[in-house]
Amino acid sequence: MSKFNREEILDLYKDLRVTDVRDGMDWVGLHGYGTVDHHIRPLFRTKVVGIARTARYLPFEGPVPNVTGDEYTKWVKWYYSEVCTDEWANDIEEGDFIVMDVAGTDVGILGSNNTLDHLHKGVVGYLTNGGGIRDTDEVIMQRIPVWSRFVSQGMDQTRIRYYEKDVPVAIGGVAVYPNDVIVADGDGVVVVPSKYAKEVAKYAHQELTGDKAGRKKLYEKLGWELDDTVQ
Repeated sequence: MSKFNREEILDLYKDLRVTDVRDGMDWVGLHGYGTVDHHIRPLFRTKVVGIARTARYLPFEGPVPNVTGDEYTKWVKWYYSEVCTDEWANDIEEGDFIVMDVAGTDVGILGSNNTLDHLHKGVVGYLTNGGGIRDTDEVIMQRIPVWSRFVSQGMDQTRIRYYEKDVPVAIGGVAVYPNDVIVADGDGVVVVPSKYAKEVAKYAHQELTGDKAGRKKLYEKLGWELDDTVQ
């Protein structure tokens, strides 16, 4: 997807909620597709729209050396340089939503440090099908959006290895391809195939516009001050 198209799509989706996009998917006939499994939840309530950048990791088969202390420190440095790399991080573009297939493993592949570095490069959020996230107090404080199955304590070594990037991955029952549109909020995550992005957005905006109009009338009946969600 060209930079121009990325910017266009991100602008089309920036105001849409997960529910609006879900409705838009239904309107184009994708009734049973796109909604990521409900077990994958946000670390904190927020809303993010981005373009999928995918990576796939596999469980580490070993062997794990019988070393401790300084020898273990040396081995860990080797592990991060040769086994559990993050080659996809060299390609980050503004608006990327990182989608990581970690094979359901209980591993804190994302933490307070690397997510902050990625944020600086342009990442808007993360989606994983395992633990994937640790240091959560700092991550929440830093307002790094993450949707995952659970929180993990353990670091990468002995648990997981990098396999490939920019390939289709499976997250919560949905195939996610590079350049798909990811919309995530408190209702979960919905994935829009890139080839349907504009058509889905058209009907999603139709539903959002109708919802705003109806809620605005109710705000007025209740005597509430109008806010951005109804204007």
